[in-house]
Amino acid sequence: MTELRIAKYHGTGNDFLMIEDLDDVGPLAPELVAALCDRHLGVGGDGVIRVTQGGDGSDFSMDYLNADGSVAEMCGNGIRCLGKLVFERGFTEKTELDVDTRAGVKHLWLRVEDGVVTSVTVGMGPPAFARSAIPMRGPAWETFLGEPFDVGGGMTVKASAVSMGNPHLVLFVEDDPDRYHVAHIGPALEHHELFPEKTNVEFVQVRGDDLKVRVWERGSGETMACGTGACAALVAANEAGLVPRRADVRFPGGVVHVERTDDQVLLTGPAERAFEAIVDPEWIRARGAG
Repeated sequence: MTELRIAKYHGTGNDFLMIEDLDDVGPLAPELVAALCDRHLGVGGDGVIRVTQGGDGSDFSMDYLNADGSVAEMCGNGIRCLGKLVFERGFTEKTELDVDTRAGVKHLWLRVEDGVVTSVTVGMGPPAFARSAIPMRGPAWETFLGEPFDVGGGMTVKASAVSMGNPHLVLFVEDDPDRYHVAHIGPALEHHELFPEKTNVEFVQVRGDDLKVRVWERGSGETMACGTGACAALVAANEAGLVPRRADVRFPGGVVHVERTDDQVLLTGPAERAFEAIVDPEWIRARGAG
């Protein structure tokens, strides 16, 4: 590898290293992804997104990997960043795009002002509740909605399991999520025996018609925000009759808006470009990832 060009973007603080690979040279090694995402020894990020040309009628494709190098199906904040990148870099003039992901093709609507993408709405697809679709162990056809769940330390909360193309365990907490030890509870539940492919975990407090959320992401740890997590939180809260079909979801990194329609969930929020850089090829080779 001669050099690696990256661009750092974030959606409400959920940050990604974007790599333009329109010629589809190939995926990055997991160990290189983990090294790049290391916030002390690398660039730092919640994941890496490789942007390639789309196939089968889609405009682009999103190859997303978590911070530890593991494969992820979908990322709602990351796909908004992809929309901003491809438009502002001049790879497309369209303000509506179809992007292929491991969770299927997602439709994007870009809001553009003076040539700058200020926000993106993503059609995230329908939620899935069956255990087999999440996946969650137990009878395939059963759901897990508003059930008591032991989170450890003698504490039980109401919880729901939802798939938004990736698995989520939504915990409804009465106190401010800031009071919970997410760094302790999150990893234990991520690897809970009920979730054979691990799970993302949301700590959700209902505040009127809005939600306040902290999230532990599978393969990345606690992040400033999570797009699929925002959708899972809204859907689970709406199923429980706690909020209407549309609400603001507030994360430590900012606010996104989620709307549940009859056939899918819509996620709207900002995307920001932070900087671009060239990674030293010697640094890459030193990590055995070149």
